[in-house]
Amino acid sequence: MDGIDLLKKTRAQLVETGGRTSQDLGAGRIVGQVLIYLYLQAEPCSLDDICEELGLSKASVSIAARQLEQLGLIQKVWKSGDRKNYYKSAENIGAALQQGLLTFVMKKVQLFGGELEVALEQLESISVDPSSKSELDFLYQRVSRARKLQKRLSGILENPLVRLLSGAGSESR
Repeated sequence: MDGIDLLKKTRAQLVETGGRTSQDLGAGRIVGQVLIYLYLQAEPCSLDDICEELGLSKASVSIAARQLEQLGLIQKVWKSGDRKNYYKSAENIGAALQQGLLTFVMKKVQLFGGELEVALEQLESISVDPSSKSELDFLYQRVSRARKLQKRLSGILENPLVRLLSGAGSESR
């Protein structure tokens, strides 16, 4: 295997690892693949370039690019005389990744809080015979406790100091 082939193989392995990691975190495989692919490119890439290189549909790459752009992990770049959208990784990928992960975790924690709230409302509306009352009380107590913990965690994640620290001391590209 010559140097160029080894370079391509290494890049492909890193892109695949990024995809698996992103999928494990619940963000989707394609999101991770696109992020790592762009991070490993010296020049901005069009959606067509990304699709061709990764063997993915334009729709899925476009959706992933939009998500990554909203999280601040990639940036849209304009090339004069060209109507295509080009993308590159964020200038300070470390800070952007920290901020993106913090935003992602905050959304998941808020979603979980909503589910806990629904569960509490359902439990409050249940009427059971006295023999099942202790089970209902126990479940209500546990869900109430989980909701309090979720609210505390949400408060911590939304704290301006945490947001400030999440971007501090990160490495640039």
